[in-house]
Amino acid sequence: MPTHDWSKVDAGIFHDFHHAWIEEIKRALNAILPPEYYALAEQHAGEFGPEVLTLGTINGDDTDPSELVDSSDTATALLVAPPKVDLTFECDIEFYQRKQKHVAVRHVSDDRIVAVVEVVSWGNKSSANAMRGFIDKAAELLQQGVHLLILDVHPTGSRDPSGIHGAIWHDLAHEDYESPEGKPMTTVAYERALVVKAYVQPLSLGESLRDMPLILEPGAYVLVPLEATYQSAWNALPKRWQKVLEPVAE
Repeated sequence: MPTHDWSKVDAGIFHDFHHAWIEEIKRALNAILPPEYYALAEQHAGEFGPEVLTLGTINGDDTDPSELVDSSDTATALLVAPPKVDLTFECDIEFYQRKQKHVAVRHVSDDRIVAVVEVVSWGNKSSANAMRGFIDKAAELLQQGVHLLILDVHPTGSRDPSGIHGAIWHDLAHEDYESPEGKPMTTVAYERALVVKAYVQPLSLGESLRDMPLILEPGAYVLVPLEATYQSAWNALPKRWQKVLEPVAE
């Protein structure tokens, strides 16, 4: 299914879809995660919101990545091959020490958060303060060792002319990133290890979503079925708004 032009509808319609997509991603993850992990949908995580997905390890144990091999018949072992995306970047972690803030990272049912999935909303880009808060929260989570997967299906705007990854990367690495021509939307996975790695998949309007890595431990991840979950969330959207969003046949 092609991604849609959500600028055709007001923020409330995307908000409804946003909730549905988060729930579909949560269900898909809980079906494929190794038994050491689980996913929950949460209402708020600082400036991230209104909903994020958080993944925690059972009992908050620090599990050796070598032990995260699936021994069940239903869960999926973590992948270790390099993620297949169009662009990969990395930056030194030292600057985080200079920017460190005293922020309490949210725990899920008293368990350690290891990863967050964020679906960007219009609200995250609605003002300079909202964008600043979003970028700061991304840096804070990475500083705390939390891996991120950020999904932005909104075209670039005045506050993110190079997309959400461009805004984040400029703040983190002090490097410019330009989204490829004709690909104004972005899905990006951030891996927090000795360096920060960004696995970037630029996206054009009408292009199908590619499955993206969600890093759980440095060098190990699961693939999030973005296209399938987007389709399921789309199917739950009222047909009245599907008709508005569907591209007009030429």
